[in-house]
Amino acid sequence: MSLKSKQRYGLHDILMTDNTLILQANSPNMTTSQHKTHSFIQEDQFSDAMKGAILACWKQREEGEFSGQGNATIKWMRMVNSRHQRAIVVVNGRVESYWKYQELFYELYQQGYDVYALDHRGQGISDRLTDNSQLGHVDHFDDYFADLNTFVRTIVDSTAYQHCFMLAHSMGGTIATRYLQEYKHPFSALALSAPMYGIHVSRWLRPIVYPLAQILDLISPKPTYAPGQVGYYAKPFTNNPLCQSQTRYRWFRDLYEQKPEMKLGGPSSRWIWQGMRAARACRTSTDKLTIPTLLMQASADKIIDNSAHDQFCYAMAQSGQQCKKIVINGARHELLFEQDKYRNQSLNAVFAFFNQHSAPK
Repeated sequence: MSLKSKQRYGLHDILMTDNTLILQANSPNMTTSQHKTHSFIQEDQFSDAMKGAILACWKQREEGEFSGQGNATIKWMRMVNSRHQRAIVVVNGRVESYWKYQELFYELYQQGYDVYALDHRGQGISDRLTDNSQLGHVDHFDDYFADLNTFVRTIVDSTAYQHCFMLAHSMGGTIATRYLQEYKHPFSALALSAPMYGIHVSRWLRPIVYPLAQILDLISPKPTYAPGQVGYYAKPFTNNPLCQSQTRYRWFRDLYEQKPEMKLGGPSSRWIWQGMRAARACRTSTDKLTIPTLLMQASADKIIDNSAHDQFCYAMAQSGQQCKKIVINGARHELLFEQDKYRNQSLNAVFAFFNQHSAPK
């Protein structure tokens, strides 16, 4: 698909007020990047936006599928415009689907980026890998970034853009990092939201989690939940570890009720040790990550191990690579679904970072 053949969506005719500027670029010589503002949907606008401008944008997405490793069916989406000269591939986290990121995709698109995303194997609307559809399982963690490589090679036409960027969250950060370390790629920079470079566990459990998960995986005749893990459970908003935005939290929980096929529970024992091994490889193979990297850390994160971020950044510096870490004080794990005061900081950091690395080639 060439740049000229990309479908032109009529999203520039959608209008909103207040903190979100919707662009009207009617001249063929105009681009959205010439008429943009770094302002985002706010929580008091969220409901109306989801029913209005965001929904109109979402309805014009293109979706498809491809065969990933082992012939697993991997679902994907994209939103493209022939005027856009930059693209962002969004790599989501565990239990997520690209359906969850409609607000973010809209904002990326309005800033002049084409947007691409996929659902990882075993979650979202891609193929599940076990008889228990709510078990978070993967046979080999490498399959995740092999699928991502296939997606980039076959669906993302990098030749159509001045720059391609990658934005990855949590487990998606592990997948994106390992992909960029192991495969030839077209990306100019990487932005990470609370990447999973280590799993948050109590100090006394840390030495035994990896070998215990391996043993349980070895002796189990079929994939089973890791100790303490269960099927999908919509945790009440109060004291949830993900975010502090009640508006966004309730929206994505409602989304899972509307599309129950997306529900996913806890991980298998195999996923645990495979994920821990992949996270360690991110930290020990930093010499292979040769593009500028932004790491956004949530100070109140109880899902991943923030100390692993420091190890990663130190290793990047020792390898002579560029890594900038910023801490969003007070934020929980899901920076891109947080309260406005945290989410706005995160998005501003992402756009500033990508703009910094958008010089004409």
